[in-house]
Amino acid sequence: MSIGMGTTSVLPRRLHDAFRLAAEAGFDGVEVMITSDRDTHDPRVISALSERFGMPVLSIHAPVLFFSTFVFGRNPRVKLERSLALAREVGATTVVVHPPYRWQRRTAAGFVETLRELQAASGVTIAAENMFPLTVRGRDRHPYAPHWDPGALDIAALTLDFSHAALAGVSALDLARQWGDRLRHVHLCDGSSTEPNARVLDEHLVPGRGAQPVAEVLALLAQRGFDGAIIAEINSRACGSDDARRLAWLRETLEFARRHSTVTGPGAAASPADGAGALS
Repeated sequence: MSIGMGTTSVLPRRLHDAFRLAAEAGFDGVEVMITSDRDTHDPRVISALSERFGMPVLSIHAPVLFFSTFVFGRNPRVKLERSLALAREVGATTVVVHPPYRWQRRTAAGFVETLRELQAASGVTIAAENMFPLTVRGRDRHPYAPHWDPGALDIAALTLDFSHAALAGVSALDLARQWGDRLRHVHLCDGSSTEPNARVLDEHLVPGRGAQPVAEVLALLAQRGFDGAIIAEINSRACGSDDARRLAWLRETLEFARRHSTVTGPGAAASPADGAGALS
């Protein structure tokens, strides 16, 4: 498996710094999140940075966040098509996408078929990411459709995000087991909860600093012979302009991933399927 770094891990640093820090930390490559930063749309800029820092582009994250609402237009299908085209131009093999918002009714109704059609046409894996319901005034609200958990849908490739699992009040290990071999991509981070209605934020903690069974999921994937990408997606905004501190967090994340995704032989650690505790 490849262990890469998502460019959102270094925000508010720009794309150049993301490639530089990924290389300094020792990652295998990067995932580029398409944002309002025009450099993230430009295959020439991305390819030049990839070559300069020796960091392959492992994946592209489609522009699905609030601050990228108008990037690549407002039509969700067009946004995904342009993300796939960018992925092909820079050599990425995977595009990550979120389920549509509930008010995007037409897109939600055709979401599964659209992913199937565009993946077949492009030859690029489209990995749908787990999101979360929200609790407002004690009531569950579901902002995503057809479902916040794409594993509940007939989708061939899935992205597991530990922070989103925490916000949903579920265990990422349960999701990984349910999804089986459809789990093709991972956003490596952590969250403070595995319980419903814990009212946590979308934290994206350094793995091992929260309550999610991150080590167990990585061990499970190693045992399965997972050959997808593990992408660090931590929130380092608290580091501000202190890149030394940010780099330390990135290296901690990478070391965690390597330590827990290495199969060292039978008996080295109990299988997560046998109910083992945290391996950290």
